[in-house]
Amino acid sequence: MPFHISLDGHTDLAARIYRQLRDGILDGRLRAGERLPPTRELARELDVSRNTVAVAYERLTAEGFLSGHVGRGTFVSADPVARADRAAPAGAGVRPVARWRSLPPPLGADRSVPAFDFRVGVPDPALFPLRTWRRLVSQALRPSLPPRSGYADPAGLETLRVAIARHIGAARSVRASGEDVLVTQGAQQALDLIGRVLIEPGTPVAVEDPGYPPAARLFASLGARVVKVPVDAEGLDVTALPKGTRLIYTTPSHQFPLGTAMSLARRTALLAWAERNDAVIIEDDYDSEYRFSDRPLEPLQSLDHHGRVLYVGSFSKTLLPLLRLGFLVAPASLRPALRQAKQLMDWHGDLVTQSAMASFIDEGLLARHVRKATREYAVRRDRILAFVRDELRDVLEIVPSSAGLHLCAPVTPHATVTVDGVIAAAARAGVAVESLSTYGGTRGGLVIGYGLVGPDRLDEGLARLGASVSAAQES
Repeated sequence: MPFHISLDGHTDLAARIYRQLRDGILDGRLRAGERLPPTRELARELDVSRNTVAVAYERLTAEGFLSGHVGRGTFVSADPVARADRAAPAGAGVRPVARWRSLPPPLGADRSVPAFDFRVGVPDPALFPLRTWRRLVSQALRPSLPPRSGYADPAGLETLRVAIARHIGAARSVRASGEDVLVTQGAQQALDLIGRVLIEPGTPVAVEDPGYPPAARLFASLGARVVKVPVDAEGLDVTALPKGTRLIYTTPSHQFPLGTAMSLARRTALLAWAERNDAVIIEDDYDSEYRFSDRPLEPLQSLDHHGRVLYVGSFSKTLLPLLRLGFLVAPASLRPALRQAKQLMDWHGDLVTQSAMASFIDEGLLARHVRKATREYAVRRDRILAFVRDELRDVLEIVPSSAGLHLCAPVTPHATVTVDGVIAAAARAGVAVESLSTYGGTRGGLVIGYGLVGPDRLDEGLARLGASVSAAQES
């Protein structure tokens, strides 16, 4: 066989042999009808076990690339599967409804890994207690535990719902029992469930501006008429809410992306507006677990006496996004519909992960992790604050914020730098940072996350960011 196979630097030898033979067949270097060496012969030539070659041959035969004939050998199939045949048809005549064609591409699909990543929304994976989590997952899979092979309550495991209710009651003063909690696959699914049971085509839904784009896009995908309402130093401007608004999405404890907290007067006004106008409020408690100074104001949910607030939370920022664990606390009037919607969507989430999370909370490990991570993030936050105030004070100013995993730094009124120029210069220096305009609003600036840049690399990353600001000013 005049076809060379290289195994240098690879540990999965069977997979390597499979890929090289497959590619040789697809690009024509191995022609239809060509006989391959016997497994014993090729194994001796490559200095691997015969079983390694046999595994590669068997996979290629199962996929139609090879055909074996007893007594004759193994041959490239007369009609090998073409690369194009392995993709789904283009479906040129099939189109989604109009509102899906107008939405931007999914977020994170092309997320590269820069040397210094100051983008927002992701906690430090190095802080995740992996060994402890592995123990809890193994514990959830023990055969001695009650079997969970069938379908379960769409609201989630009762043990986790009770644990969540207890945790948010102590940490955030949320009034809830386990019956009030519905476990979701992250906060985004919680928003989707709420939209499914409350939004009809054309329903007016108010979102913050600047605000969280995935929420607005989700509501639009459900047929809502999304209305952007400005945010000021006290939070969502209640006086700007249009009459007829059915649903209001807000992040009052730590406004995204500005980081400010909604004042008590504004919270009271928002609840009163919702009651007068028969509206429902979605309170997204975005990454407010990490607090660095004063005790937070009471959540809207705890101030609500009429069942107008649905409280949404997530463990994506507290632990890791890959766990896909979130929750919502709903008034009794909406719980049956939300449960039905959850069952129709995906029936229920991963029960093993839910069981592990329940134990993680019950053993006090979540509270311990939050305390430890808060101390770590406080160090990074303080260094970024000091750097911006000392080195970039003529260009950027910090929006006061006492929680979260990022800081918002609008451009000062007299600055001559362009945000796009800073971001481009930073990208060339291996630094990723986001523009405030990505999230709406009228003011330009940077949003600087500190979840993915550890303290040992933070000074260099900030130095590169500062040099990028200088380069953008000079260009």
